[in-house]
Amino acid sequence: MKKPIVPLVASLLSVCCLYATAQTVSPLKGQSQETMQQDMSACQAQAGTTSSASTDSSQSGGRARGAAKGAVAGAVVNDVRASQNSNAYDRLDSDTKQEYRQSQSKDAAKTGMVVGGSRQRQDRRNTRQDSAANASAYSTCLQQRGYQVTP
Repeated sequence: MKKPIVPLVASLLSVCCLYATAQTVSPLKGQSQETMQQDMSACQAQAGTTSSASTDSSQSGGRARGAAKGAVAGAVVNDVRASQNSNAYDRLDSDTKQEYRQSQSKDAAKTGMVVGGSRQRQDRRNTRQDSAANASAYSTCLQQRGYQVTP
């Protein structure tokens, strides 16, 4: 009698470990192991649950990317300003021009870093909200199919 329970528990643990929120799924209507696996797969597909490992790696480096984009934008803006004010800009020596360009790029990089960090935090919040919504949909689906789902 204990032998059928061991594979059932092992399969439940392996399926449940795929989710960030550890859940215990218990059949309330005496469903077989095969039925449970089919129901869990169907509920996963319905809830749209996917592994969040791929999204976590894309959420790093937001500040660095923002700083790089800001520095490039600062350089472009600086060149546009120089061409608009070519008479005054041409009178400056090369060291002063270089110092001005660096200062403008540095300021734009700082702004880009702040914006990049802000976007990165927003993306992480959205990912957590999506994950919570998927977990809720998964639990609801299993409950409708006759399972008890406990966190």
